Amino acid sequence: MENKTILILSSERWGKMMLSKHHYAVELVRGGNTVYFLNPPTDAKGFKSTFSYTSDETTKGVIVVDHSLYFPYKLKFHFKSLYLGLMKRHTALLLKSIPLPIDIVWSFDLQGFYSLRHFPKRVFKIFFPADEPIIPHTINASRGADVLISITKEIIRKFDKFKDSGFLVNHGLAKEFITVQTKEYQMGVPLRVGISGNFLRHDLDRETLLKIVRENPEIIFECWGSYSLAHSNIGGSSAKETEHFVDDLRSIGNVVMHGIVDTQSLVKGFNRMDAFLICYDIEKDHSKGTNYHKIMEYLSTGKVIVSNNVTAYKDRSGLLEMTEERDSNRMLPTLFKKVISSLDLYNSEAARTERMRFAADNSYHSQIKKIESFLRNAVNRSKENIGH
Repeated sequence: MENKTILILSSERWGKMMLSKHHYAVELVRGGNTVYFLNPPTDAKGFKSTFSYTSDETTKGVIVVDHSLYFPYKLKFHFKSLYLGLMKRHTALLLKSIPLPIDIVWSFDLQGFYSLRHFPKRVFKIFFPADEPIIPHTINASRGADVLISITKEIIRKFDKFKDSGFLVNHGLAKEFITVQTKEYQMGVPLRVGISGNFLRHDLDRETLLKIVRENPEIIFECWGSYSLAHSNIGGSSAKETEHFVDDLRSIGNVVMHGIVDTQSLVKGFNRMDAFLICYDIEKDHSKGTNYHKIMEYLSTGKVIVSNNVTAYKDRSGLLEMTEERDSNRMLPTLFKKVISSLDLYNSEAARTERMRFAADNSYHSQIKKIESFLRNAVNRSKENIGH
């Protein structure tokens, strides 16, 4: 995939916190494509659509598009048909404002901001839900797509049109995380456990996470990611319970909150860790415990990961140490202590090498190559069907 003009539709803004959509945008630029990253729309600023473009060192060559609507955004929630009708004109104005004709629209839009049917037929349309479709808008947003790609079988099955033809690809890994193992593992003094993500998410198993941290005061827990809405480009809960959880976590003496950092700093920090912890409440979890983007980044260090149950890794022994239960994390604190007490075993050279190899095999560059092969086959099948 090169020399294409690609428009990425996103439910989250461009910013320091990088999710799959942001990483794919960067890798597509590295591959020789022109990439426009469309931030979510902002509310009307008058009676005309406005568009602005940014491309600098912070966007890594990606052209980020900010846009405001010419009608109230709240129509989306009260008059969906009217909203889509008005959005059709807004989409046409967007395409006119982009100096190059779009070859591919790649949608990560899980909020139903746009309709893929509003883009010209000549444009190839990819729909990529990287989280569980928990609202009807997500299913509707897939309509008009030529292909569907996702990171779990469970997600693909939710889309009737694509349940037998959707393409499964694991989460990717940014090239900055791909390192070469150069020395034997030596346990830190004190031990350090890494946790990353959006600490404003309501689906963290907060009680269990705090329990593990408090029961292991001799271990330093280093946390990377958003814990303030003011500094987040990917949103989060603003409820009092979230505020109390963050305050509790920050108040514990063996916790270090780094906040949002650049990729290089994150890589450096991760490689200092002895182990990693993942702790979500599957009943509330956006991904329903099927897969997480952070796993690939943790695996890139070779260090052991202790986690709630994750279905994508149920047959990948040694990559994750996870609870057997799907409906509870009651055994996670015990599992954590078991792993931490035997780090020489869990972080053996063979175990670390296998984790790092698996992660490197799933780089964003590799994932795009897999997707390219799938798209070529899909196009060929389509031509054959037309011929018959």
